[in-house]
Amino acid sequence: MTSTSTPEGLTRFNGLEESAARAALLDACAATAWVDRLLAARPYATVEDLYAAGDAAMGELTAADLAEAMAGHPPIGRPKPGDPTSAREQRGMAGASEELRAEMLELNLAYQDRFGHVFLICATGRTGEQMRDALRERLGNPPEREREIVRAELGKINRIRLARIASPVDVEEDRTQEV
Repeated sequence: MTSTSTPEGLTRFNGLEESAARAALLDACAATAWVDRLLAARPYATVEDLYAAGDAAMGELTAADLAEAMAGHPPIGRPKPGDPTSAREQRGMAGASEELRAEMLELNLAYQDRFGHVFLICATGRTGEQMRDALRERLGNPPEREREIVRAELGKINRIRLARIASPVDVEEDRTQEV
């Protein structure tokens, strides 16, 4: 594999020391089992190879691994302070009314009471109202169904974050510009 056939950002990621690559992947997904699987498969020839490894690792996560991954996500409407990734992904709530914010807080708490974890949705590109409607709908799911939806949503989030890792723009440089 040469850098001429591998995209620039992916070449950079492949060349990172293991500790730096681990940190980048943990920023994408807090499940250490997922991170370990992706690290073990480096180097990647294509971004699609990286996505495929991420998808395969997602499918292998246990309930405990999923809980670890979900613990890395803040509730919708309350992005982690100082975290540009969280703020960017939840941008749809940025201009939400106080009424919508209060409703999301109430629904988030009801969801956490019912399922024991944060409501997880791929928020990128969604409005606050769309996220609220999805939350309302998913509150009625049986726990087994909700676990599978969470796994699928986490997979979508991870793909978006892997795309940023493999992008030609240095993620650290990009991160400082967003703060």
